[in-house]
Amino acid sequence: MHPMVNIAIRAARSAGNVIKRSSDRIDTLNITEKSKNDFVSEVDQQAEREIIRTISKAYPDHSILAEESGAHQGNDYQWVIDPLDGTTNFLRGFPQYSVSIAMKYRGKLEHAVVYDPMREEIFSATRGQGAQLNDRRIRVSSRKDLDGALLGTGIPFRDDQDLDSYLPTLKVLIQGTAGVRRAGSAALDLAYVAAGRLDGFWEYGLREWDMAAGCLLIQEAGGILSDTDGSSNYLSSGNVVTGNDKIHQEMLTRIKSCK
Repeated sequence: MHPMVNIAIRAARSAGNVIKRSSDRIDTLNITEKSKNDFVSEVDQQAEREIIRTISKAYPDHSILAEESGAHQGNDYQWVIDPLDGTTNFLRGFPQYSVSIAMKYRGKLEHAVVYDPMREEIFSATRGQGAQLNDRRIRVSSRKDLDGALLGTGIPFRDDQDLDSYLPTLKVLIQGTAGVRRAGSAALDLAYVAAGRLDGFWEYGLREWDMAAGCLLIQEAGGILSDTDGSSNYLSSGNVVTGNDKIHQEMLTRIKSCK
């Protein structure tokens, strides 16, 4: 395993320990509403500090982009951090949330870790070396079409997201499938696509820290990602559709029919 992945796992576990220790005292936490229905708690901030401390100790010259504290300037290596993806789930005691850490070199994703502290599952990847769940190699599903497929999604809930544009895509994509899941942690949803637990996933309006690690996991597990318009701008646009090559193409075709 690459040394940077080892550091990312160490950082993710430290953040996960903060999260787990706080999971039984949610009613005592300080919580702030960043925008309508978009929350941050002291746990998010403490977990992020643990991640940054661990990474900066190992790589003091690296730059960082973190959800809560923003950009920390450094060299061409950049760590992209979401310390608690699924804060609303965490605050409700809904056990679907994760720590997401990716590393980019000169703008290209190189390493990724998504950690589920409740299930003790670590999804990891290094460019060109495949993706793993704990110590087991993972691959995207081999399903050939959307008939019977299980899809994941994120339903727009913020004021700056366009629910009216999203709903037609839900209507066309759910047809013939085994169902659509909206679990509330995009990083875990993407990791589940990489592991073949979900056959495909789509969402609009994600932030880079929500998706960077999950996107590399999928690429290294043999999956395809694109923006919902078919371009490769998903990290910057925040709009993503993904699955194996056949699932991705069928999802994209259906989404484009909504235009």
